[in-house]
Amino acid sequence: MDLELMINSFPKLLNATVITLKLLSLSLFFGLFIGLLFAVFRMSNNLVINKFAYGYSYLFRGTPLLVQIFIIYFGFGQIEFIRNSVLWVILKEPYWCAIIAFALNTGAYTSEILRSAFQTIKKGYIEAGKSLGISNKIIFFKIQIPIAIRQSLPAYGNEIILMLKGTSLASTVTLMDLTGVAKYIISTTFKPIEVFIVAGSIYLFMTFLVHNFIKFLERRYNY
Repeated sequence: MDLELMINSFPKLLNATVITLKLLSLSLFFGLFIGLLFAVFRMSNNLVINKFAYGYSYLFRGTPLLVQIFIIYFGFGQIEFIRNSVLWVILKEPYWCAIIAFALNTGAYTSEILRSAFQTIKKGYIEAGKSLGISNKIIFFKIQIPIAIRQSLPAYGNEIILMLKGTSLASTVTLMDLTGVAKYIISTTFKPIEVFIVAGSIYLFMTFLVHNFIKFLERRYNY
C-alpha cells in the first residue's frame, strides 16, 4: 500500500470534488423542477398529458444513466440539424450534456417520488382550504407542496445519494470530476487501489453529510 501516493492524491481529488458538487447541485436543481412539473402532469385528468408524463418517467427510469449520457453527448452530435442550430452551443460541451442527462434522469425519479407524496395528502386538508375560500393555486403552493415535500424527504434523500454516485459517470465523457481525476492519476501511476480508496472515501464522506442532513430535516419537521 503506497501511503505517499494516497496523501499526494488527496488534494487533487479534493479539488476535483468541486466539479462533482457542481454537477450534483445543478442536476438536482433542474431535476426538482422537472420532477414537480411531471408529477403534476401524472396526476392530470387529461389522458394525453398523463400518458406523456408516464412515458417520460418510464423511459428515463427504464434505461441506464450511462446510455442516456452517451445518447445526449455522442448521439445528438450525429444529427446535422442540431449541429447547425443554437442547441449545438450547449450540446457540444460535455459538462452541459452531463447535466442535461442527470437532470432528466433524476427528474423522472423525483416525479414519481412527488406524485406518491401528493397522493398521500388527505383530502380533508384540501377540502378545508376550499371551505375557507382559498383558491386552488394557493392550496397547491401553501398546503399540498409543503406536505408533499415533508412526506418525500426520506425517498428524495436516497435519490440525492444515488445522483451523487451517478455523477461519477460524467468521467466517461471526458469530464475531470472526482472519478475522472482518479482515473487520470491511475493511468500515470498504475496503482488503482490506493487512488480509488481515497476517491471512495471522499464519496463516502459526502454521502455521510447528505444522509445526516436529510435526517436533520426529518427531525426538524417531525417526520
